[in-house]
Amino acid sequence: MRLLECNNDGEFSLTDDLGDHVSRYAILSHTWGVDTEEVTFRDLIDGTGKSKAGYGKIRFCAQQAKRDGLQYFWVDTCCIDKSNSTELAEAINSMFRWYRNATKCYVYLSDVSITKRKASNQLSEFTWEPAFRVSRWFTRGWTLQELIAPGSVEFFSQEGKRLGDKRTLERQVHEITGIAISALQGAPLSQFGVDERLLWIENRQTTRKEDKAYSLLGIFDVYMPLIYGEGEDHALIRLREEIDKPSKGLDYLPYAIEASFNSYAKQHSPSCLPNTRVELLRDIYIWADGEDERCIFWLNGLAGTGKSTIARTIARRYSDQKSLGASFFFSRGGGDVSHPGKFVTSIATQLAKSIPALRRYISDAIVECNDITNLSLRDQWQLLVLRPLSKLDDNSCRASYILVVDALDECDGSDNIRIILQLLAEARSLKRVRLRIFMTSRPEIPIRHGFYQMSETEHRDFVLHNISPSIIDHDIAIFLEYNLRLISEEDSLDAGWPGAEAIKTLVQSASGLFIWAATACRFIREGLFADERLLALLKGGASAAATPEEHLNEIYITVLQSSIQANFSQQEKERFCSMLREILGSVVTLLSPLSVHSLSRLLATSEQRAVRLLKHLHAILDIPNNHRPLHLHHPSFRDFLLNEDRCRDSNFLVNEKLAHQTLAIRCIQLMSTSLKRDICGVTLPGTCATGIEQCRIEQCLPPEVSYACLYWIQHLQNGGAQLHDNDDVHQFLQTHLLHWLEALSWMRKISEGILAVTSLESIALSMDCPTLYAFIHDIKRFVLYNRVGIEQAPLQIYCSALVFAPANSQVRKQFKSQMPCWVQRSPDVQKNWGSLLQTLEGDSDHVEFVTFSPDGKQLALASGKTVKLWNVATGAVLQTLEIKAWVWVVTFSPDGKIAVLASGGYEEGDEEGDEGGSVQLWDAATGTILQTLKIHMSIIRATAVAFSPDGKIVAALRSDEESDEGGTVQLWDTAKGAILQTLKGLGMSPESALAFSPDSKIVAFSSCMTVRLWDTATGAALRTLESGDWLGDVVFSPDGKTVASALQHGGVQLWDVATCVTWQIPDVPVGALAFSPDGKLATSGPADPTTIQLWDAATGVALQTFEGHTRPVAAVTFSPDGKVAASVSWDHTVRLWDVATCAASQALSRAQVRRVAFSPDGTLVASASIDGTVQLWDVETAAALQMLERHMEAVEDVAFSPDGKIIASASDDSTVRLWDAATGAALHTFKDHMDSVRSVSFSPDSKMVASAEAYVVRLWDATAGAALQTIKVYGHDIIAVTFSPDSKVVAVGHATEIRLWDTATGASLQTIKDYGHSLNAMVFSPDGKMVASALRYDGVWLWNAATGVAFQTLPFDQVDELFFSSEGLYLNNYERGLSYVQSDSAGIFAPAPPPLQTPFRRENWITQGGENLLWLPPNYRDLLAFKGNVFVFRDISGQVIFLTFSNSVPLRKEKNS
Repeated sequence: MRLLECNNDGEFSLTDDLGDHVSRYAILSHTWGVDTEEVTFRDLIDGTGKSKAGYGKIRFCAQQAKRDGLQYFWVDTCCIDKSNSTELAEAINSMFRWYRNATKCYVYLSDVSITKRKASNQLSEFTWEPAFRVSRWFTRGWTLQELIAPGSVEFFSQEGKRLGDKRTLERQVHEITGIAISALQGAPLSQFGVDERLLWIENRQTTRKEDKAYSLLGIFDVYMPLIYGEGEDHALIRLREEIDKPSKGLDYLPYAIEASFNSYAKQHSPSCLPNTRVELLRDIYIWADGEDERCIFWLNGLAGTGKSTIARTIARRYSDQKSLGASFFFSRGGGDVSHPGKFVTSIATQLAKSIPALRRYISDAIVECNDITNLSLRDQWQLLVLRPLSKLDDNSCRASYILVVDALDECDGSDNIRIILQLLAEARSLKRVRLRIFMTSRPEIPIRHGFYQMSETEHRDFVLHNISPSIIDHDIAIFLEYNLRLISEEDSLDAGWPGAEAIKTLVQSASGLFIWAATACRFIREGLFADERLLALLKGGASAAATPEEHLNEIYITVLQSSIQANFSQQEKERFCSMLREILGSVVTLLSPLSVHSLSRLLATSEQRAVRLLKHLHAILDIPNNHRPLHLHHPSFRDFLLNEDRCRDSNFLVNEKLAHQTLAIRCIQLMSTSLKRDICGVTLPGTCATGIEQCRIEQCLPPEVSYACLYWIQHLQNGGAQLHDNDDVHQFLQTHLLHWLEALSWMRKISEGILAVTSLESIALSMDCPTLYAFIHDIKRFVLYNRVGIEQAPLQIYCSALVFAPANSQVRKQFKSQMPCWVQRSPDVQKNWGSLLQTLEGDSDHVEFVTFSPDGKQLALASGKTVKLWNVATGAVLQTLEIKAWVWVVTFSPDGKIAVLASGGYEEGDEEGDEGGSVQLWDAATGTILQTLKIHMSIIRATAVAFSPDGKIVAALRSDEESDEGGTVQLWDTAKGAILQTLKGLGMSPESALAFSPDSKIVAFSSCMTVRLWDTATGAALRTLESGDWLGDVVFSPDGKTVASALQHGGVQLWDVATCVTWQIPDVPVGALAFSPDGKLATSGPADPTTIQLWDAATGVALQTFEGHTRPVAAVTFSPDGKVAASVSWDHTVRLWDVATCAASQALSRAQVRRVAFSPDGTLVASASIDGTVQLWDVETAAALQMLERHMEAVEDVAFSPDGKIIASASDDSTVRLWDAATGAALHTFKDHMDSVRSVSFSPDSKMVASAEAYVVRLWDATAGAALQTIKVYGHDIIAVTFSPDSKVVAVGHATEIRLWDTATGASLQTIKDYGHSLNAMVFSPDGKMVASALRYDGVWLWNAATGVAFQTLPFDQVDELFFSSEGLYLNNYERGLSYVQSDSAGIFAPAPPPLQTPFRRENWITQGGENLLWLPPNYRDLLAFKGNVFVFRDISGQVIFLTFSNSVPLRKEKNS
């Protein structure tokens, strides 16, 4: 921001750009004259503006500012350099803020005068208000924000005389502009609707049409680029898009439509009548409106005491006062309002509507975390509620808002209730805005316990059923009088009906329950004759001494019996009761509510019949006329109907198990007739579930079908189903399994599906159905293995899931006909499911530590500054704990809490760099931090710290560099943060490690060639265990009797703790080290760092191998029951293994493949293996043709000559061999190499071979076998070698430069230097004029081959390979796959969609024509090469597999899809 500064001589001058650092300045608002009259920025610079008419306005502003004690002022005509488009755009986007921050805003009205010259040419006073009202200033677009933004706006006449200010002229300005007085007074603009604010500018004009939109940027607090010439309409469209952006983000949040107090479904639900609940409501209002520091008001009461009515009353009051933030009314069995899945997102959506200023912050959170709906409730609460609220300022919202949560006891799951309570209590942390929570529930144990754990200063409690009975009876009497008077008027009954005595009797029958009174009124209203219905209630069978529950039972029986028509025959009565019992049984056992329409479809009956059966039950059921869900008026009716002690009439008593069985059968029948392949009609196999509108999914999967898909197995389980081979369940799965999984994927309920299959497996295991059980078990493995792919794209259930399933998978065999026809040749997959259960992906950081919860249901992963909790059964993320410090170790305490040891992580205010760490205790269920203890210790690495198994002690190794004693081990009390023991005088080594015994009584420390054991209670040395080699990680066996440590030179040393007897498992390179619960030893190591080996710890016999990671394994751990192993790797995945499955690789006898090459015609593939062989393969049949065997060590590279006649292989035996591609005969052996040969390539004319060692490139005559040239490079290893298209130049690249050499003379031609980061790959362009190089961390650089000058860089992440085709340049990343760039007519390259006919890999997909085609599971992502439609992968055992596509791939969506 550039200002004008008043000088001492009365003049003024321009300042430099001061940014926003000037705290006090004045600002001018005026109407522009002709451009030539206004003083511009250039005029002031050149000193030529004083003669212009507009200079007078600037001088006026300077003089007025000086009178007001302001040194600086701002005028738009001359403080902006409008010739600079960037500065102009910045100024326009900042203008509102500049006016708002001004100390004074002077409005100079050039068309308003305080004097008027008459014909007599004499001056006389006149009233200026008429001129003021029609001033041109009020008609201009830019002056709108200049009126609203500043706090102080003063109006001046053309003579410079003050007319008044925005406050004193408030009425006139409001009448002139139509702007709300509250807006003129400074109310937050977010309180005014978009349409209302747009009206403010409707009759205003701007010189440039686009400014009609640009002048509103500040009014709507949005930013956008200026495009003069786009026209007014287009500018307004862009403005509206910017305004609507926050709301669009909110559209992605799932919302429980029946959650709010005033939802359509609750429109007939009552509020408190006048003169009822008087004292209680007054207390609540005083708490809500006062300064009480307790942020929660808990109203608890027994069933039927009127809690929800009071909650609606509170919500309505504060909604009318614009102070209701949100409301959520739980309802058991109410679908979205019966569980917490949409609790936070619904609250956030309502808050955004109630507090418009929140919309942007909530929308930003959605954009920043696009999977926010999959996060834990705590993460959602932090990101969508607390953080946005904490960003509000005093100018954008009210000081206090109410959140109403009703019937929390009706939320599914006591753990969920506990989480919600803890989240609500966090409202106390808000500083800028106060959030009051009014909550109701029954006084059930989880809620009482939750409040018991809170401080009494956080909540206020009120027990509803402890109110004096006389007060309750008084309120019930008022309720009955009011409702019966309405009924009397509706039915034209006698005045005074029903009379005081009848009211008194009804009050006694209600027995303090408002639900009884409400049910009675509904029952009376819906009868043919109200007086007869009243008489039936007055004659009720319950005695005066009956309990409230017995009174309620009686009225329910009365309502049900009244639904049976008196003229029914006995047979009709029995049939009616049977049908009614079935439909009521379904209503009360449904796991999520359905409309009458959907329920009738589920039960395979007509909607008309269902309506007829329920017609007389409106007193106990809320039965909407539309497709909204049917609800119980009160949950007590469910309790009544299912309890034989309460429902004494057998005609209506529901057998809960039979009801569940009926629903399970109906669900299976409905799914069998409704589900099909591609049920949403998207055609494209890679269509993402998130890319299809929810309304389309709901149309294709209506509520009753969705319900059946979600709950059929749960109904089977609740109904105590008996399973048999080839029964209805078995037949359904054999026919519709994939259809069912597809539907769940569209519904984004795969996790629920996995849990359902697990439940079904447990049911089948206990029954005599071996064939069905085996099929279900295979289904479970099938879904777990493919979870990530089918969650992303539902149709991959028929594609990737089947294509890559093991050959013997029952699911694959059953649905083989469903495999895509466009996969011409499927890969040769493993025969059976191996040990790998599932792969957890999605963590971009390296995982440092992994551990299971005590119950084995959760897995905690430490990565960087976060700890993620995963559901072991489903692979879903449960919580993400933001630690705010580097996490070294994480463990679970025996009671399931999470202990985290982190470096730093202290409270705010601690000095940065303060040495030490913190122990943080977290609640695993809620993700809330319970305790933080600062510990003064130096954390060296993860293995140098350890938690005791009981969670009470943390041990840390501290290096005492200045002491001759080496190092110390400190033991800390995690509860108090106090040092328990200090163990001094220890030797130190780079691999020193710590471990506790299982009973936490001993701590072991490995250093150099010893392991020392200490008593944790006394600090006494117990044992010194010695080795002949340097030691690394140390672990105890589960029984604490054995200690194992990794040997530096390979192997594991083991000791008997009691006797110090030692033995070894030799020659086992060890990285990760762990014991399983049954005493097996697990290792991984550098020789094969991607595998995990299980050993018999006593004998050293290898038992089992887990292979699948693509990078080294960092850690291994076991579930408490020993059934599951979890491993973390540098490949950013966590893999879960079935320990019971013997998973020796089916191909361990075959050597692993290093590289492959296609022949030029694409008919052959040559593979280079570590056993020194080259294998030739037929691409069409994937058959092995012949083996080329001459090398003595591993073959590192293989290549075909461009004419396809010769194969070259490079080996670690320091040779290159040439082979006849047709016969396999050996042609030449090049033996002059001094080191391993790392790569080999042919010149484009097939006449030369280039072989690369560490520092030497040799050129050979491919025909004669003679050496041609030797090119030496010093200082760095050679990374890449490539020929120019004419074979005259060879490029040699190493870490810091690329050098071009003449192949004929060996002379250096050109050097390309200073490209910053290490080289990964390079290639010549087809015309030889350009060299493309891929740098490890700095994108792709394009160089002029003649001059060595870079002419373009492409900002790509790591690129491992480059190659040109006739279409463009391909960039290959081994993990993310291929990208494609293409040059324009000017030779400038840019990312482009790949050519339509070219399938290639991008990230974890095979794509074609820009569309995802086939998802690649983690075990099939190691792409070695591809050509045309053929892809060659390396599987987890290191073998070559072929995948071939046909040309009939569905590339375009159908028109009607």
